[in-house]
Amino acid sequence: MITVERVNKHFGPHHVLRDVTTHFNAGEVTVIIGASGSGKSTLLRMLNRLETYDSGRIVVDGIEVNDDAKQLDKLRAEVGMVFQQFNLFPHLSVLENVTLAPRRVRKMKREEADAKAMELLDRVGLKAHAHKHPFALSGGQQQRVAIARSLAMQPRVMLFDEPTSALDPEMVKEVLDVMKQLAKSGMTMLVVTHEMGFAREVGDRILFVDKGCIAYDAPPAQFFDAQDNPRIRAFLGQIVH
Repeated sequence: MITVERVNKHFGPHHVLRDVTTHFNAGEVTVIIGASGSGKSTLLRMLNRLETYDSGRIVVDGIEVNDDAKQLDKLRAEVGMVFQQFNLFPHLSVLENVTLAPRRVRKMKREEADAKAMELLDRVGLKAHAHKHPFALSGGQQQRVAIARSLAMQPRVMLFDEPTSALDPEMVKEVLDVMKQLAKSGMTMLVVTHEMGFAREVGDRILFVDKGCIAYDAPPAQFFDAQDNPRIRAFLGQIVH
């Protein structure tokens, strides 16, 4: 589904990603973890060209990731993204937030877009809140709306960039539960997170990014249970309580 070949990225003198080569399979949940500043979010953001790369090559579902405007439109129709901040339009209702992109980008008729949006809001447990504005919702509810909004474009891949890091602890579970349902449905997911319970339970594969390189790539059981890498042991010791 996604191929990354010898990708490099600098921010000024800082070499953020170093010759990163990997691939992501359709239907797989990959959890990307690592210390702050290791390059994991940068890698994720490159996959839909929110961040450029200096050298190398990225192909998503047969689409070369570059600055070609037509390619970018195709790419962003295939790839949904959920951020730390919810980025909902405050002047629009929940329903309008979810239907905006399908109507504008996919030229879906209002009735069809509304019906699809209500299905998705039901799926994330928010159908009763469809006509509220974002300010009337909790942070966890807003993030679930953001997930529904991404799903409304019917993407082939979903990217999650620390989707629970801005939430109060009691709201984290409701968002992770929606993501677990999504994983069970067979969606291809790449998730940058510090939620190790989620990584262990839902991930098919763990990528550990360290100092701009993929330092470890393994199934969760191998990553968590038989870890003799001192760098990873130190990271897990800090994060797993």
